[in-house]
Amino acid sequence: MGQVAWRALCLSLFDYKTEKYVIAKNKKVGILYRVVQLSIMAYVVGWVFVARKGYQEVDASIQSSVITKVKGVAFTNSSGMGERLWDVADYVVPPQGESVFFVMTNLIVTPNQWQSTCPESAGIPDALCYHQSDCPRGEAVIAGNGVKTGRCVKEGSSRSGTCEILAWCPLEEKKSRPKKPLLANAENFTVYIKNSIRFPRFKFSKTNVLETKDGNYLKGCRYGPEHPYCPIFPLGDLVRWAGSDFQEMASEGGVIGIQIEWNCDLDRAPSHCNPQYSFTRLDNRFAAKSISSGYNFRFAKYYRDASGVDFRTLIKAYGIRFDVMVNGKAGKFNIIPTIINVGSGLALMGAGAFFCDLVLLYLLRKSNFYRGKKYEEVRKPLPESNVNGNQSSDSLSRLDQLRSMQTIET
Repeated sequence: MGQVAWRALCLSLFDYKTEKYVIAKNKKVGILYRVVQLSIMAYVVGWVFVARKGYQEVDASIQSSVITKVKGVAFTNSSGMGERLWDVADYVVPPQGESVFFVMTNLIVTPNQWQSTCPESAGIPDALCYHQSDCPRGEAVIAGNGVKTGRCVKEGSSRSGTCEILAWCPLEEKKSRPKKPLLANAENFTVYIKNSIRFPRFKFSKTNVLETKDGNYLKGCRYGPEHPYCPIFPLGDLVRWAGSDFQEMASEGGVIGIQIEWNCDLDRAPSHCNPQYSFTRLDNRFAAKSISSGYNFRFAKYYRDASGVDFRTLIKAYGIRFDVMVNGKAGKFNIIPTIINVGSGLALMGAGAFFCDLVLLYLLRKSNFYRGKKYEEVRKPLPESNVNGNQSSDSLSRLDQLRSMQTIET
C-alpha cells in the first residue's frame, strides 16, 4: 500500500458519515409506523414510568421485626378437667410472642403419668408379640411410646399380646378429639402485632403502630378501615378474613398466614407509606378426610410429689397457628435508572422503524421499487491497467462513479 493510500485512509478517519433517509409516500406503512410509535410511547410512559416507576431506584432488602401478644381469658367446665380458668400462659405456645405463635383451642388430656412399665398400645405394629423373644430388652418401639423390657404381655387366653415397655404410664388414650372446641371463646381473643421495618439503602424506618401520645389508644381500638394503624386483631376476624369458620377450625386446628406488605414511594411524604394486610389459610383445608388435615402437637406439664418423684400431665393440643410474613420494597428517584429506561425506549423506537422497513421492503407489492430507492450500488473503479484505454470508456466510468457516489467535502 502506497503513501497515497495510507494518507487517504488517515484522512477518512475524520470524515463524518450520516444516514440517508428515503421518504416513502405510502399511507399504509406511514399509519403503521405512527401506530407502532404511539404503542411504544404508551408502553414506556404508561407502564415503565407510571405503573412500574422506572425512574426510581428500588430497595427490596427489607429488614423487619415482629412482636406478637395475645390477650383474653376463658372459663371451661369439662368432665375430664373440671372447672378451670384459661389465660394467656395456658393457651399460647410459645409464651414469648414472635412472628409465629400458636393459640390452643381444643385438647386431649392424659393426667398423672409416671415413669413405670406398662403394655404398649395394641395399635402399634412394632409392639405386637407372640413370644418373649419378640420383645428384645432395651429395644425402642418404632413409632411407639417407650423401650421394651423383654416381656410379652397377653390378656387371658389370647395367642398374641403386646410388648411391655418402660414409658410414661398410663399411655395416652387413642380417643378422638372433642368435636366441640374446648376454648370456643377464643374467637373473641385479640392479638397485638407490632411490625417495625427498615429499608437500609434509603435509611428509612417505620412501624405499623399509630404515632400518638394517647396512652389509651391501643386499649380500645381494633384494626379496620377507620383505624388502619391499630395493630390489634380479633382472632375470629383473622380466621374469617382468611375465608374460614373459626369454630370449625378451632376443633381440628389449622394454619393462618398474615401477610404484611410494605410498598413505599419515598418520593412522597412518609405518611403515604402504609402497610397492606392480607390473610390466607395455609393448611390443607380442602382435604377433610386426609390424615394430615388440621394442626396439633403434644406437650407436657411436669410436677413432683411429696416423695420427690416426678409425674406429668400430657396434653395433645389442637389449635390455630398464625404465621406473620413481612415483604416489601421502597423506591426513590435516581438519574441512573431514568437514563437506562429512556435509552431503552429510544432503542424500541429504532426497533419500530426496523419493523416498518421490513414491511416496506419485503411485504408490499412494490417492494422491489422501494428497495431500489433505498439501497444504491457502488461499482468498483477500473483497474490501473486500463488507464491508457480509449477516452470514451474512461469518461463513461467516471460518469458512473459520480452518479453512484455522493460525498460532501469541506
